[in-house]
Amino acid sequence: MKLFARGVSKRGRSPRNLLGRFPWGLLLLGLPFAAVLAVVAFYGVWAQTFDMKRVGEMPERNTVFDFDGKIYSRLAGANRVRVSLNEISPMFVESLLAREDARFFQHSGIDFRGIARALFRDLTSGQAKEGASSITQQLARNSLPLGGRTISRKILEAMVALRIEREFTKDQILELYMNRIYFGSGCYGVETASLAYFGKHAAQLNLSESAVLAGLIRSPNRFSPLKNPEGAAAQRDAVLDRLVDLKKITAAQAQQARHAKIDARPKRMPLIQENYAMDAVQRDLNVLLTQEQIDTGGLLIYTTLDPTIQNTAQQALETQLRKIEHQPNFRHPLKANYRPPADGEDTSMPYLQGALVAIDNVSGGIRALVGGRDYSQSKFNRALPPANRQVGSAFKPFVYTLAFTHGLLPGAALSDGPIQPGEITGAGNWSPGNSDGTYQGIQPVSYGLIHSRNTMSVRVGEFAGLDDVQKTAMSLGLGQNIPRGPAIYIGSFETNLKDLTSAYAAYPNAGVRKQAYIIERIDDADHNPIYRAAHVSMPALDPGATWMTSQLMEQVLTNGTAASARSLGFKLPAAGKTGTTNDYKDAWFVGYTTAITCGVWVGFDQPVTIVPHGYGAALALPVWTQVMNKAAQRYPAQEFQAPTPLARATVCSISNKLATNGCAAAGTAYEITLPVDKVPASACGIHVGTQTQFAQRLDDLGRKAGSVPNRLIKSFRRFFGGW
Repeated sequence: MKLFARGVSKRGRSPRNLLGRFPWGLLLLGLPFAAVLAVVAFYGVWAQTFDMKRVGEMPERNTVFDFDGKIYSRLAGANRVRVSLNEISPMFVESLLAREDARFFQHSGIDFRGIARALFRDLTSGQAKEGASSITQQLARNSLPLGGRTISRKILEAMVALRIEREFTKDQILELYMNRIYFGSGCYGVETASLAYFGKHAAQLNLSESAVLAGLIRSPNRFSPLKNPEGAAAQRDAVLDRLVDLKKITAAQAQQARHAKIDARPKRMPLIQENYAMDAVQRDLNVLLTQEQIDTGGLLIYTTLDPTIQNTAQQALETQLRKIEHQPNFRHPLKANYRPPADGEDTSMPYLQGALVAIDNVSGGIRALVGGRDYSQSKFNRALPPANRQVGSAFKPFVYTLAFTHGLLPGAALSDGPIQPGEITGAGNWSPGNSDGTYQGIQPVSYGLIHSRNTMSVRVGEFAGLDDVQKTAMSLGLGQNIPRGPAIYIGSFETNLKDLTSAYAAYPNAGVRKQAYIIERIDDADHNPIYRAAHVSMPALDPGATWMTSQLMEQVLTNGTAASARSLGFKLPAAGKTGTTNDYKDAWFVGYTTAITCGVWVGFDQPVTIVPHGYGAALALPVWTQVMNKAAQRYPAQEFQAPTPLARATVCSISNKLATNGCAAAGTAYEITLPVDKVPASACGIHVGTQTQFAQRLDDLGRKAGSVPNRLIKSFRRFFGGW
């Protein structure tokens, strides 16, 4: 009975115990599965936090175009040129898939069969010999900040890959991958690599070349065909073998491709220029766009640069400065003997420097900009602020223009004698002399500008008025802190070449100042406009007075301080002005045709006498003539036309009024062509006599008569040094 009872008890307890333990068994069996689900859910949610737009964003060079819309240079971003899938050789596509992901079109982002195969080979070999990341996983890794090389990162990478497969088509994934991957030698994307290694576009790659590039991907620097052609050949052959195994090519095709010599013929990447013009473009980009926009790249930057003028300017400047260096009276270090410091660069260069800016008169667009002789030795851009220098006599035209605006005429008699102590209001005993040390007595006002006479220019400045001269200099963009003192009449203040050249462009533009600029427009990578130049212009100088001054600056080039332009081969209708500062430390020439305004500066970074008697005509003008002759081939120089109607008048050189019989008797009457609004409205009140027939006729036509301005009479004594 006990045995039976025990047996019965045993049979009765067993089912109950099994039922009691069954939930725990299920729980134990379900825990790993639940853990996997939790991990998948966690990383799946994490994968959803990434912005898929970033998968399609990849840094590439910003493309800079010239005035004609041709590629001029590239800057910023990675060395990458994006292309579409149909611009890539099908042979490369097949080679890439064979090398990296043969089942790409069969899986959904994760190739589980490939993972199993890789694990088996790694376990049997005892080392990690084969990776298992799909192309989609590699794209996820290279596009998004997923973290370092950890198990966690690999899981996240897989989940992101699944999401990419949902967001993009297979062709889109392939295109993004082939444009993003690194091929060594600083090349990103298949187009850049194809150009760099074989000198051809990606669409033109043959089977051997395609296999070489596909073989590069896992170790681009190690197997570079430029550095290691044998290693590149071995990787190519491995790709070809894989293509045969996958039945993508025949054994005969593979054999033929193996026998092809790896003929790396690198093509210079399109126009990666580093010069002063590109420095100016980069400066403006930094103002117009955010750093993120610039760094992301892919921008299409359309500039106003004309490569023909730019190249001519660089060559002309270097040629002229070398000539100056070989003059017998040149006593400074030569550029040819310069040796850069071992570390860093010199803050100022010891050898002679120069700069040039050429501006299109119609638009204000900068056609050429040179900021020094050698950008690789010195990045300091001498054409732009803060490279300010004493402007000297190059400022005088603006002083004369203001005086003409206030009623002074080019034929008015003016003293070229020494400035007398106390003659200039508020200047004390200041008495600037003429650069040649001579004085020519009484001369027409025009003589003072044509021959750059300091004493005459100071007296003209007194007529123009110190406040107006200072205000005009600032309104022309020559500086915000122009000193208030009569020394500004002869350019004793600092400005930079670009702003001075831009100010001069007001003369061929009838007194209108057009803001100089170098970037016409900027489009994003999808050709959507994100910036357009404003083309800012504003009236700055009186049109009639501007024309009067321009007429005198034409004579500067024919019989004035720049008359040597003719002997230099310059025959075009043009106008301009030389500029030389104290002790011959700065030499300028700024001039213009109807189409182009160009400014040239020559000097040292640390101001010092260039050569004794080194005038702007001798040092800067030769560069200007070469550049303007070249520019005229594309931008023809026409005869200057007056912006307002003209009239012929007989005027008294003493009173600046219409001449009378008394003026004619005194020998002060002369004929002159003037803008109608600059013809004096009344007759001379100094000489006794009746008005001339011409003057009388103006009155009969109802010309507005006015009294002689008080300041005109009061200034005569200053004009003539005590007359």
